[in-house]
Amino acid sequence: MSGAQLGLALSVFLACTVEAVEALTIVLAVGITRSWSSALAGVGAAVLALGAIIAALGPALTALPLNALRLIVGGLLLTFGLQWLRKAVLRASGLKALHDEQAAFASETAAARAAAGAQAGWDGYSFAIAFKGVLLEGLEVAFIVLTFGANQHDVGLAAIAAGLAVVVVTLTGVVIRAPLARVPENAMKFAVGVMLTSFGMFWGTEGAGASWPAGDGALLAIVPAVALVGLGMARWLRRGASPSRLAGEPA
Repeated sequence: MSGAQLGLALSVFLACTVEAVEALTIVLAVGITRSWSSALAGVGAAVLALGAIIAALGPALTALPLNALRLIVGGLLLTFGLQWLRKAVLRASGLKALHDEQAAFASETAAARAAAGAQAGWDGYSFAIAFKGVLLEGLEVAFIVLTFGANQHDVGLAAIAAGLAVVVVTLTGVVIRAPLARVPENAMKFAVGVMLTSFGMFWGTEGAGASWPAGDGALLAIVPAVALVGLGMARWLRRGASPSRLAGEPA
């Protein structure tokens, strides 16, 4: 496995793990509180929808000329990567509250209990909430699978990495039947942000017609450099900024 393929698999696995943990919290809340069968039906419908999106868009992306593909993918990855990295840096600096799966679970559970009751064994609320949660959390993963996989002409590897993350999170959730609050979510988001930003810079530059010294080996310098900048920004913000400045910013 090449360095680029390893980076692809690792980035997709980490991103999918983060999103799967958040989706699991939603599904557990409606499943435990209301109806497991309806919630699982919503999960299945969302997974099928995400699979259809990947199957439909994957061939279209791989059909683009290589330079155009790398320019488009690089720009998109850079945009998403900087968003992930920004939020992780703000959380690490204390300017943004860490994501709390226990609090999210309590909120979803309260909303599920307050909603109208199920009818005749079928709970439309559980289905809709589970479907929406899995679909919305999964769309970003589907985007990463498509862009990484198409650029490397290996959508299969990206899909396997995503599937493995889902299986690991799902099995863990089934065993403990509780939100995975102890997962180091912000550290994983930081790692994903670093990887997406690094690959976005790398592929975007190549797509624009430039070349990197040492080819793929340049990633060995780009990834640590982006990580060091992110860590430095978090430390600088932690020392000099006031938490009240970003009060009320969405998670």
